[in-house]
Amino acid sequence: MAQGSDNNDSSYTKSPSPGNKQGSSDDVRKVMRREKNRIAAQKSRMRQTQKADNLHLESENLEKENAALRKEVKRLTEEAKYLTTVLSNHEPLCTGLSGASTDLLYGAHHGAFHQHISVPHYPH
Repeated sequence: MAQGSDNNDSSYTKSPSPGNKQGSSDDVRKVMRREKNRIAAQKSRMRQTQKADNLHLESENLEKENAALRKEVKRLTEEAKYLTTVLSNHEPLCTGLSGASTDLLYGAHHGAFHQHISVPHYPH
């Protein structure tokens, strides 16, 4: 419906005459219906705006969380590279594992690997 059409509808109102009470009650119902419709449209626009605001906030939060997770992935990747280097440097020095395959290092004998590295063990 075009804006300002409410003003044009006043020309269609019937003059209240004693024999035309039906037309008058129809006009009142029409005005009430329009008012209810206006309020419903206003509420709908407010809900739509609120929903858009909520989506924007959620998007910002997800972007922050994504950045934090990317930072953690980078840190963990660097730590894995460091630990791989430490392991590679230690393997030639470890007499108990000379000639052992990597399956042995990471397989069922995983505990034997730690016997040769001086790392403090803390109780769980």
